[in-house]
Amino acid sequence: MFASGTSSPELILGNNGKGRQKTRIEFRFHHRNVLITTRGYKPQTMKGIIGKKIGMTSIFAADGKQTACTIIEAGPNTVTQVKTMDVDGYTALQLAFGEKKEKHATKAELNHFSKAQTGAKKFVKEFRNYSIEKALGETITVDIFAEGDDVEVVGTTKGKGFQGVVKRHGFSGVGEATHGQHDRSRAPGSIGGSSYPARVFKGMRMAGRMGGDRVKMKGLKVVKIFPEKNYILISGSVPGNNGSIVLIQK
Repeated sequence: MFASGTSSPELILGNNGKGRQKTRIEFRFHHRNVLITTRGYKPQTMKGIIGKKIGMTSIFAADGKQTACTIIEAGPNTVTQVKTMDVDGYTALQLAFGEKKEKHATKAELNHFSKAQTGAKKFVKEFRNYSIEKALGETITVDIFAEGDDVEVVGTTKGKGFQGVVKRHGFSGVGEATHGQHDRSRAPGSIGGSSYPARVFKGMRMAGRMGGDRVKMKGLKVVKIFPEKNYILISGSVPGNNGSIVLIQK
Protein backbone atom coordinates (compact mmCIF):
# COMPACT_ATOMS: atom_id res chain seq x y z
CA MET A 1 0.00 0.00 0.00
CA PHE A 2 1.37 3.39 -0.98
CA ALA A 3 0.33 6.82 0.30
CA SER A 4 1.43 10.33 -0.55
CA GLY A 5 2.52 12.78 2.11
CA THR A 6 4.67 15.84 2.52
CA SER A 7 6.60 14.64 5.55
CA SER A 8 8.32 11.47 6.68
CA PRO A 9 5.93 8.89 8.15
CA GLU A 10 5.78 7.85 11.80
CA LEU A 11 5.92 4.10 12.39
CA ILE A 12 3.98 2.60 15.32
CA LEU A 13 4.18 -1.11 16.16
CA GLY A 14 1.40 -2.29 18.43
CA ASN A 15 1.75 -5.86 19.61
CA ASN A 16 2.29 -4.95 23.30
CA GLY A 17 4.97 -7.63 23.67
CA LYS A 18 2.47 -10.45 23.33
CA GLY A 19 4.52 -12.43 20.85
CA ARG A 20 2.76 -14.16 17.96
CA GLN A 21 -0.33 -12.00 17.68
CA LYS A 22 -1.76 -9.52 15.22
CA THR A 23 0.66 -6.66 14.72
CA ARG A 24 -0.73 -3.23 13.84
CA ILE A 25 1.53 -1.09 11.69
CA GLU A 26 0.35 2.48 11.48
CA PHE A 27 1.81 5.18 9.22
CA ARG A 28 0.83 8.74 10.06
CA PHE A 29 1.22 11.62 7.59
CA HIS A 30 0.34 15.32 7.91
CA HIS A 31 -2.25 15.20 5.15
CA ARG A 32 -3.29 11.59 5.19
CA ASN A 33 -3.52 8.68 7.66
CA VAL A 34 -2.95 5.18 6.40
CA LEU A 35 -3.67 2.14 8.59
CA ILE A 36 -2.22 -1.22 7.65
CA THR A 37 -3.14 -4.27 9.70
CA THR A 38 -1.37 -7.58 9.24
CA ARG A 39 -2.75 -10.74 10.77
CA GLY A 40 0.71 -12.23 11.16
CA TYR A 41 1.26 -15.75 12.43
CA LYS A 42 -1.77 -17.75 13.52
CA PRO A 43 -0.80 -20.48 16.01
CA GLN A 44 -1.94 -23.99 15.20
CA THR A 45 -3.86 -25.82 17.91
CA MET A 46 -2.79 -29.26 19.00
CA LYS A 47 -3.47 -31.93 21.58
CA GLY A 48 -1.12 -34.39 23.16
CA ILE A 49 -0.36 -36.68 26.05
CA ILE A 50 2.68 -38.03 27.91
CA GLY A 51 3.19 -41.78 27.82
CA LYS A 52 5.60 -44.63 28.50
CA LYS A 53 6.76 -47.07 25.85
CA ILE A 54 5.87 -50.64 26.83
CA GLY A 55 7.04 -52.67 23.83
CA MET A 56 6.00 -53.87 20.39
CA THR A 57 3.41 -56.33 19.12
CA SER A 58 1.52 -57.23 15.94
CA ILE A 59 -2.09 -56.68 14.95
CA PHE A 60 -3.73 -58.88 12.34
CA ALA A 61 -6.61 -57.60 10.22
CA ALA A 62 -9.53 -59.70 9.03
CA ASP A 63 -7.80 -60.29 5.69
CA GLY A 64 -4.64 -61.50 7.45
CA LYS A 65 -2.60 -58.33 6.97
CA GLN A 66 -0.07 -57.86 9.75
CA THR A 67 0.73 -54.44 11.22
CA ALA A 68 3.65 -53.91 13.59
CA CYS A 69 2.58 -51.69 16.49
CA THR A 70 4.14 -50.03 19.51
CA ILE A 71 2.30 -50.28 22.83
CA ILE A 72 2.34 -47.03 24.81
CA GLU A 73 0.85 -46.50 28.25
CA ALA A 74 -0.52 -43.00 27.71
CA GLY A 75 -1.72 -41.26 30.82
CA PRO A 76 -3.63 -40.51 32.77
CA ASN A 77 -2.04 -37.05 32.79
CA THR A 78 -2.88 -34.38 35.35
CA VAL A 79 -3.17 -30.72 34.38
CA THR A 80 -0.76 -29.02 36.78
CA GLN A 81 -0.81 -25.53 35.22
CA VAL A 82 -2.97 -23.59 32.78
CA LYS A 83 -1.21 -20.74 30.98
CA THR A 84 -3.27 -17.95 29.45
CA MET A 85 -2.61 -15.11 27.04
CA ASP A 86 -3.34 -12.41 29.62
CA VAL A 87 -0.95 -13.70 32.27
CA ASP A 88 1.76 -15.59 30.35
CA GLY A 89 1.54 -14.14 26.84
CA TYR A 90 0.59 -17.49 25.30
CA THR A 91 -1.81 -20.37 25.92
CA ALA A 92 -0.63 -23.79 27.05
CA LEU A 93 -1.39 -26.72 29.31
CA GLN A 94 1.23 -28.23 31.59
CA LEU A 95 0.70 -31.98 32.00
CA ALA A 96 2.30 -34.31 34.55
CA PHE A 97 2.72 -38.08 34.36
CA GLY A 98 4.09 -40.77 36.64
CA GLU A 99 4.04 -40.98 40.41
CA LYS A 100 7.03 -40.02 42.53
CA LYS A 101 7.68 -40.27 46.25
CA GLU A 102 7.38 -36.98 48.08
CA LYS A 103 10.81 -37.41 49.67
CA HIS A 104 12.32 -37.29 46.18
CA ALA A 105 10.59 -34.00 45.28
CA THR A 106 11.62 -30.49 46.24
CA LYS A 107 9.38 -28.23 48.28
CA ALA A 108 8.85 -26.03 45.25
CA GLU A 109 7.60 -29.03 43.28
CA LEU A 110 5.32 -30.18 46.09
CA ASN A 111 3.83 -26.69 46.38
CA HIS A 112 3.34 -26.52 42.63
CA PHE A 113 1.59 -29.91 42.47
CA SER A 114 -0.52 -29.15 45.53
CA LYS A 115 -2.24 -26.33 43.62
CA ALA A 116 -3.60 -29.00 41.29
CA GLN A 117 -4.53 -31.18 44.29
CA THR A 118 -2.24 -33.99 43.18
CA GLY A 119 0.86 -35.72 44.48
CA ALA A 120 4.43 -35.47 43.25
CA LYS A 121 4.93 -36.40 39.60
CA LYS A 122 7.97 -37.65 37.73
CA PHE A 123 7.56 -36.05 34.32
CA VAL A 124 6.16 -32.64 33.38
CA LYS A 125 5.63 -31.38 29.84
CA GLU A 126 4.01 -28.25 28.41
CA PHE A 127 1.79 -28.38 25.32
CA ARG A 128 1.19 -25.03 23.63
CA ASN A 129 -2.15 -24.01 22.11
CA TYR A 130 -3.97 -27.06 23.46
CA SER A 131 -7.15 -27.65 21.50
CA ILE A 132 -9.11 -29.03 24.48
CA GLU A 133 -10.05 -26.74 27.34
CA LYS A 134 -9.12 -28.20 30.70
CA ALA A 135 -9.10 -26.78 34.22
CA LEU A 136 -6.38 -27.08 36.82
CA GLY A 137 -6.35 -30.54 38.40
CA GLU A 138 -8.34 -32.30 35.67
CA THR A 139 -7.04 -35.45 33.98
CA ILE A 140 -6.37 -36.26 30.33
CA THR A 141 -6.58 -39.85 29.09
CA VAL A 142 -6.21 -41.72 25.80
CA ASP A 143 -9.85 -40.86 25.02
CA ILE A 144 -8.64 -37.66 23.34
CA PHE A 145 -7.49 -39.86 20.42
CA ALA A 146 -9.50 -42.12 18.16
CA GLU A 147 -8.58 -45.11 16.06
CA GLY A 148 -7.26 -44.00 12.69
CA ASP A 149 -5.89 -40.63 13.87
CA ASP A 150 -2.60 -39.43 12.41
CA VAL A 151 -0.18 -38.67 15.25
CA GLU A 152 3.44 -37.71 15.86
CA VAL A 153 5.55 -39.33 18.57
CA VAL A 154 8.56 -37.62 20.17
CA GLY A 155 11.14 -39.65 22.05
CA THR A 156 14.84 -40.09 22.78
CA THR A 157 16.65 -42.72 20.72
CA LYS A 158 18.71 -45.49 22.26
CA GLY A 159 22.26 -44.50 23.14
CA LYS A 160 24.89 -46.49 21.22
CA GLY A 161 28.02 -45.02 22.78
CA PHE A 162 31.15 -44.22 20.77
CA GLN A 163 30.81 -45.79 17.31
CA GLY A 164 32.89 -45.87 14.14
CA VAL A 165 32.05 -44.51 10.72
CA VAL A 166 30.67 -47.80 9.40
CA LYS A 167 27.95 -48.04 12.04
CA ARG A 168 27.46 -44.32 12.57
CA HIS A 169 27.41 -43.12 8.94
CA GLY A 170 27.11 -46.27 6.86
CA PHE A 171 30.61 -46.26 5.35
CA SER A 172 31.41 -49.39 3.33
CA GLY A 173 35.08 -49.60 4.25
CA VAL A 174 38.35 -48.95 2.45
CA GLY A 175 39.36 -51.13 -0.53
CA GLU A 176 39.65 -54.89 -0.66
CA ALA A 177 41.22 -57.00 2.03
CA THR A 178 43.37 -58.97 -0.44
CA HIS A 179 45.21 -55.99 -1.93
CA GLY A 180 47.47 -54.72 0.80
CA GLN A 181 44.77 -53.57 3.23
CA HIS A 182 45.73 -54.59 6.76
CA ASP A 183 43.08 -53.84 9.42
CA ARG A 184 41.79 -50.94 7.33
CA SER A 185 38.42 -52.27 6.22
CA ARG A 186 36.50 -50.13 8.76
CA ALA A 187 38.77 -47.07 8.72
CA PRO A 188 37.37 -43.62 7.79
CA GLY A 189 40.02 -42.86 5.15
CA SER A 190 41.28 -39.38 4.33
CA ILE A 191 39.66 -36.46 6.17
CA GLY A 192 41.31 -33.56 4.32
CA GLY A 193 44.30 -32.21 2.40
CA SER A 194 47.72 -31.38 3.81
CA SER A 195 49.03 -28.07 2.49
CA TYR A 196 45.61 -27.04 1.25
CA PRO A 197 43.18 -26.49 2.87
CA ALA A 198 45.38 -27.52 5.82
CA ARG A 199 42.33 -28.09 7.98
CA VAL A 200 39.35 -30.40 8.40
CA PHE A 201 36.07 -29.02 7.09
CA LYS A 202 33.23 -28.62 9.55
CA GLY A 203 30.66 -31.40 9.39
CA MET A 204 33.17 -34.09 8.37
CA ARG A 205 31.62 -37.48 9.06
CA MET A 206 33.82 -39.16 11.63
CA ALA A 207 33.55 -41.54 14.56
CA GLY A 208 31.84 -40.29 17.71
CA ARG A 209 28.94 -40.62 20.09
CA MET A 210 25.85 -42.12 18.49
CA GLY A 211 22.24 -42.14 19.64
CA GLY A 212 20.58 -40.37 22.55
CA ASP A 213 18.97 -37.84 20.19
CA ARG A 214 15.52 -36.29 20.46
CA VAL A 215 13.58 -37.57 17.45
CA LYS A 216 10.05 -36.94 16.18
CA MET A 217 8.38 -39.72 14.19
CA LYS A 218 5.71 -38.42 11.81
CA GLY A 219 3.02 -40.14 9.79
CA LEU A 220 2.06 -42.70 12.46
CA LYS A 221 -1.50 -43.92 12.96
CA VAL A 222 -3.51 -44.97 16.00
CA VAL A 223 -4.38 -48.62 15.44
CA LYS A 224 -6.12 -49.57 18.68
CA ILE A 225 -7.04 -47.98 22.01
CA PHE A 226 -7.64 -49.75 25.33
CA PRO A 227 -9.13 -47.08 27.64
CA GLU A 228 -9.42 -49.41 30.64
CA LYS A 229 -5.62 -49.98 30.62
CA ASN A 230 -4.63 -46.56 29.22
CA TYR A 231 -2.94 -48.37 26.34
CA ILE A 232 -2.66 -46.98 22.83
CA LEU A 233 -1.28 -48.99 19.91
CA ILE A 234 0.53 -46.94 17.27
CA SER A 235 1.63 -48.31 13.92
CA GLY A 236 5.36 -48.61 13.32
CA SER A 237 8.32 -48.06 15.60
CA VAL A 238 8.78 -45.35 18.21
CA PRO A 239 12.19 -44.00 19.30
CA GLY A 240 13.55 -45.09 22.66
CA ASN A 241 13.91 -48.25 24.70
CA ASN A 242 11.12 -49.97 26.62
CA GLY A 243 10.14 -47.88 29.62
CA SER A 244 11.23 -44.56 28.11
CA ILE A 245 8.98 -41.49 28.10
CA VAL A 246 7.41 -40.38 24.82
CA LEU A 247 5.07 -37.58 23.76
CA ILE A 248 2.10 -38.28 21.50
CA GLN A 249 0.89 -35.24 19.55
CA LYS A 250 -1.86 -34.59 17.04
